[in-house]
Amino acid sequence: MQGEPQPAQQNQTIQAELPAYELPPKWIPLDERQNHPDYNNDLRKFLPRALKLRRNKTTDQLGFNVRGGREHNCGIYISKVLPNTDAQRLGLKEGDQIITVNEADFLNVEHAEAVKILKRNLDVQLTVRYFPYGYDRTYGKIRPLRSATQ
Repeated sequence: MQGEPQPAQQNQTIQAELPAYELPPKWIPLDERQNHPDYNNDLRKFLPRALKLRRNKTTDQLGFNVRGGREHNCGIYISKVLPNTDAQRLGLKEGDQIITVNEADFLNVEHAEAVKILKRNLDVQLTVRYFPYGYDRTYGKIRPLRSATQ
């Protein structure tokens, strides 16, 4: 593990499917909305970010699991982050979509190829974005809405 998470390159354009707009819940008072765990309009959490993981051997774990792939008509998403790993310390979380790995495009890759790319590198440079709306579509996965602060 080296360094802190870095923002993705400025000139990179990423296509995204945005969720339908929802009005804030009436039961959250206007003055409490900004910091309320069930309503937060800070869209920065959805911006792409760059993370770098380093392993000593290709057999060492990366600290996360993935799901999805072209054969499932979706991208590659983080499905689990193991506790006390570099992946967790760098802020990787369930629902993050992997956009690139070492400059390889992950937006339209099959699951098996994604796993091969992740496993064959000692230094893994990831560009990810938090995209729970796409993650919820992986294999028809349904999960309860959780606070964005988790």
